[in-house]
Amino acid sequence: MAPKKTTANSASKANVSKDELLAYYKDMLLIRRFEEKAGQLYGMGLIGGFCHLYIGQEAVVVGLEAATKEGDKRITSYRDHGHMLACGMNPDGVMAELTGREGGYSKGKGGSMHMFSKEKHFYGGHGIVGAQVPLGAGLAFSDKYKGNDNVTFAYFGDGAANQGQVYETYNMAMLWDLPVIFVIENNQYAMGTSVQRSTKSPSLWERGAAYGIKGEEVDGMDVLAVKEASEKAVAHCRAGKGPYILEVKTYRYRGHSMSDPAKYRSREEVQKMKDERDPIEAVRSLLLTGKHASEDDLKAIDKEIKAVVNASAEFAKTSPEPALEELWTDIYA
Repeated sequence: MAPKKTTANSASKANVSKDELLAYYKDMLLIRRFEEKAGQLYGMGLIGGFCHLYIGQEAVVVGLEAATKEGDKRITSYRDHGHMLACGMNPDGVMAELTGREGGYSKGKGGSMHMFSKEKHFYGGHGIVGAQVPLGAGLAFSDKYKGNDNVTFAYFGDGAANQGQVYETYNMAMLWDLPVIFVIENNQYAMGTSVQRSTKSPSLWERGAAYGIKGEEVDGMDVLAVKEASEKAVAHCRAGKGPYILEVKTYRYRGHSMSDPAKYRSREEVQKMKDERDPIEAVRSLLLTGKHASEDDLKAIDKEIKAVVNASAEFAKTSPEPALEELWTDIYA
C-alpha cells in the first residue's frame, strides 16, 4: 500500500484566511521563542532534570490544534511544552513548572514531564516511552461512553512506535471504534537512533492496516498540510468511524534532550533543514508574498511574543518554591 501524502504544494493552496495564517505564525513563534528561553534557563541551572525542546516541530501541534473544538483532549510524551502552549495553557504557569516553582501548573512538583491542565483538557506529558498511548485510548473511551463527539489526540514519537503497548491499543481502539487520533511525531531520530537503523518498515502509519485503522503520512514542516490532514482525521472520528493514524514527518533541531550532543547526525544536515524546511519561515514567506503582513508587522509580532516569553521567565524566577507541606498534597495515600 503506497503512502498517502499531503504535500506542501497542495496545502499552500488550502483555504485559510489572513487572520488564520497570522494566528498560526504567532502560535508557532511563541513555541519557538519559549523553547529557546527554556534552553537558556536550563543552561543557567534554573531548570533541572530532563528538558526536551520542541524547536523545529512547531507546525505539528499548531496544525493539529487548528482542527480542535472545546472538549477535545490531548495527551503526549515528554517533549510537551509546545502542546501545552498550542492548546492555550499560560506560558507563565508552564515556565514556572519547568523551574519547579509554586506558580507552575503542577505547583512546581511535576517539572517538564508532568504538567496537566483540566481546564484545557491537557492530560500530561509522560516520561515512560509509549505509556501515554493506551491512556489516550482511555480518554477516548470516556467520550465514547458519554456519547459526545469529542476527539482525543494521542501523540507519540517514531521511537515509541515500536512499543508493543501501541499495537495493543490499536487493537482495542478499533474493536471499540474509539474517537482517538494516533499522532506519530516522526522526527526521524527517536532518542538518538535514526528510523533507518531502528525500524524495518519505514512507513509507520501503515502498521495500523493490520487492525483496519485508516491513516496517512503528512508533511510536518508545513502547518497548512498538517491542518488539512487534521481536519480529515477529526471528521473521521467525530462521525463515529473509529480511530485514525497520522504519521507527521517532522524534524527537531536540538538533541533528544538538553543533555544530548546529537553527534549521530551532521551539522550540515540540521542546517539544511533550517534553511530549506523551517515551518515558521514557510508561513512568514506566505504572509509576505501574499501581502498579508509587512516586515514591520512581523517584527512587531516577534517583539510582542518575546515580551510574553520574557515575562514568563521573570514570573518563573520570582515565583516561590513550593512549601514543605506540599510534599503531602496531591497524593493517593
